Amino acid sequence: MSTFRILTLALTLGMATPLAVQAQTKTTAKKTTTTTKKATTTTAKKPAAKTTTTTKTTTAKTAVAAAAAAVVKTPLTDAEANNGLKEALTQSINRSIEQASATDGFNANTDIRIPFPPEAELVAATMRKLRLGALVDNFEVALNRSAESAAKEAAPIFLGAVQNISFQDALGLATSKEEDAATTFLYGKTADQLKTAFQPIIQQSLEQTGATKLYAEMVARYNKIPLVTKLEPQLTPYASQKTVDGLFTLVAAEEAKIRANPAARGSELLKRVFGK
Repeated sequence: MSTFRILTLALTLGMATPLAVQAQTKTTAKKTTTTTKKATTTTAKKPAAKTTTTTKTTTAKTAVAAAAAAVVKTPLTDAEANNGLKEALTQSINRSIEQASATDGFNANTDIRIPFPPEAELVAATMRKLRLGALVDNFEVALNRSAESAAKEAAPIFLGAVQNISFQDALGLATSKEEDAATTFLYGKTADQLKTAFQPIIQQSLEQTGATKLYAEMVARYNKIPLVTKLEPQLTPYASQKTVDGLFTLVAAEEAKIRANPAARGSELLKRVFGK
């Protein structure tokens, strides 16, 4: 090969190399530009997400504020408190009487079961020593059966007492934090009158169940024992008091349910008066 051709080939190769480098540089530049644009596009989209989050947060705060405003309760009127309290007591009394007047309503309920009269406990103890414990047990069952039977007749007496609660007292009782405030108030105001009114009913019931006869038989046997102090306890006043007390115990439990449990409130008025 001649010297001229060798020089020509060398020059050609020398020029081609820079061109290839330039082409590669341009390609890299294009890729860099494209990547930069994509990155810019991605970066530009992020504020939109923040805007959406901000909008959701604002909407949530608005909803919470609206809910808080919705639960604001207007004060009870005297009429609402009076009617609501009396309805609550009426509902409690009716449910309690239904429970107490059922078979074993008193006898099987340890909270209200009526025990042997305390003033005649010596009679019971003596009868058991004489192997007459069955007589004592039969009497106690009959005594509680009397209370169950008499409870059926208690509604008019108890409900009549409810109607005598004043507007002023009703407002304070309806808003009280005590779970049995109304029952306690009613008991303090009316227990003695209720017991007196209830005695003829319980006396009749004691006679019908045989409790009076069984009690008289036990006392008579006890009084025949030499050197013992003779007893003449009165059964009707004791049974009347214990029956009234038992009914009030059940009423208090029902009132507590109404105050604490929305499901126990039977009307919109009760939900309004006792709703928290």
